[in-house]
Amino acid sequence: MITKKRNLKNHLRDLNSNMTQVIDTNKYIEFVRQTTSPASSDFAQLLTRLTELEATADADVPRLLTASLGMSAEAGEFTEVVKKIFLQGKPYNEDNAFHLKRELGDICWYLAQALMALDTNFEEILKMNYEKLSARYPEGTFDVYRSENRVEGDL
Repeated sequence: MITKKRNLKNHLRDLNSNMTQVIDTNKYIEFVRQTTSPASSDFAQLLTRLTELEATADADVPRLLTASLGMSAEAGEFTEVVKKIFLQGKPYNEDNAFHLKRELGDICWYLAQALMALDTNFEEILKMNYEKLSARYPEGTFDVYRSENRVEGDL
């Protein structure tokens, strides 16, 4: 364990020693390997962790995983259309607005998976979000400073 920490410190030192130099990609890959959790790098460890979460923490692992991967993928598809409209000359028209709406529908489907996994509903989540943002912006308007400088507990 001490050797592993020493090696990690050496990797960090080597990476940070001179930012004007080219990073040794082999050292970086080793750094990534050493800073990866066991469940992220070993299938047996992943299965053990997922089983532990399902059995002892009452986590709905399949639905959480489905929701997480699905929302991310669908948000990427939504973003891809917006990127093409804003940056690549794709027209903003009825067909592309329809495409964006379809992607939002897919995001909602995965959101419903997350709601089921967390034994909650959309109304509860909206209420929690309203309370969070009302505390962050007590005047009821956006504020750059408060947006970038959160108080403790403001996730």
